[in-house]
Amino acid sequence: MNLLKDVEDKTKEFRTDSYPMSIGEIISLYKDGEMIINPDFQRYFRWTIDQKSRFVESILLGIPIPSIFVYQREEDSIWELVDGLQRISTILEFVGELKDENGNSKPRLVLKGTKLLPSLEGVQWEGAEDKEHNLPNPLRIDFKRAKMQVQIIKKGSDKNAKFEVFDRLNTGGSFLSYQEVRNCLLIMLDKTLYSWLSDLANNDNFQTCISISDRLKDERYDMELVIKYLAISDINFEPKEFSKKEVNEYLTDYVTGLCESESFDRNLEKQKFEKIFLLLSLATGDETFQKYSEDRFKGKFLDSAYEAITTGLKANVDAYSETNTDIEILRNKIKSMWSESNFLDHIGTGSRARNRIPRMIDFGKKHFQK
Repeated sequence: MNLLKDVEDKTKEFRTDSYPMSIGEIISLYKDGEMIINPDFQRYFRWTIDQKSRFVESILLGIPIPSIFVYQREEDSIWELVDGLQRISTILEFVGELKDENGNSKPRLVLKGTKLLPSLEGVQWEGAEDKEHNLPNPLRIDFKRAKMQVQIIKKGSDKNAKFEVFDRLNTGGSFLSYQEVRNCLLIMLDKTLYSWLSDLANNDNFQTCISISDRLKDERYDMELVIKYLAISDINFEPKEFSKKEVNEYLTDYVTGLCESESFDRNLEKQKFEKIFLLLSLATGDETFQKYSEDRFKGKFLDSAYEAITTGLKANVDAYSETNTDIEILRNKIKSMWSESNFLDHIGTGSRARNRIPRMIDFGKKHFQK
């Protein structure tokens, strides 16, 4: 192993620069189209009014704020915002320059009072009915002169550089869920794959079967379930490799690998996915991934059931049709798995997902044979 050479080689992939810019300059770059926020990212702009107000408070008081990261596009030198969405969107919303995904202006931000500045209550940049609630002009000038450090990933960097930066900055303990980070990375690397996966997640039969909460939908757990299904049902799934990583890391590596895959057949995979969830919708509907006990389904969505049923049915899907007979067979198989020791022995609390999932795959493939 030559660590020095490895570091030298990888360093060449990241051409970077860094310098402070005033908030006024950043606003101008956005207005002139020289810095963009990918419209698909705006669904992840979820700061509360309290968080936004505290951030504006930090700028007004001169409290240091974190750097933002931008990626300089190869084709036109325009900056794409890679990290700092919440901060930049709050600034733009406050001054009345933020656009929605359709290019329409969003309403100006009206602040709430904060611990240090309770007098911020009801304050906005300008245009308030009560002029007392307009930010005083000296503070507007100070606000626009305040500096932020801008970290630039320059053109000529490796094509995955922005992916790596965003991943390192946002994975683990972030405001975004793992899948929201994964979606942002997908938008950067291959928007067509992101759209394809999103379409699968929005499939009516799939949504019926998973029956998850609105909170989980907001965090795009439905899309994570699509990726999990694809990853663990892949013919190249290797349990030994899977066991070396945490599940979220494995799913991220898998889906980013799909961006470069030339063998992944999206049309075929979509057909199988749609057939599987049509069959499940007909057989057990919104009870599909619940526990079956005492002659009824009950409780919440269970990952272990999802892993066993989806991989097992995919491996045997060609044997099933939409006839009443096959639907009844499938319904009975889903019910009967809850009395199988090979399933029950590996789903208890404390079972680690990377140990459980390979067992669920083996069980499912055998159990759902017709």
